[in-house]
Amino acid sequence: QVQLVESGGGLVQAGGSLRLSCTASGRTFSSLAMAWFRQAPFKEREFVAADSWSFGRTDYAHSVKGRFTISRDNAKNTMYLQMNFLKPEDTAVYYCAAVLGYTSDYLSERAYDYWGQGTQVTVSS
Repeated sequence: QVQLVESGGGLVQAGGSLRLSCTASGRTFSSLAMAWFRQAPFKEREFVAADSWSFGRTDYAHSVKGRFTISRDNAKNTMYLQMNFLKPEDTAVYYCAAVLGYTSDYLSERAYDYWGQGTQVTVSS
């Protein structure tokens, strides 16, 4: 079993920055393919970013490209999402997701078996 715990959310003004963290336990961290998703009020959960260690390439949703950066530190069992130039439309609950090994369908939430509890990010205008 894999446990994922996100942290780092909060309230920030538009144009500000936040760094989210996702710490994993229960499995060798380097064996996990991981990504970030988010869910805004009254909307479906959507893909945000996937890291290159997991999938061979770093990929971002078009809406966050150039502003968000995904990274991971296998020695600390932690994945990060650095979010800069935040906009009100970035307001959402952010989730980290993991699957053992690899998935080719990394854009889809159905590909992941493990999810964190989510961390709220609120961007005020």
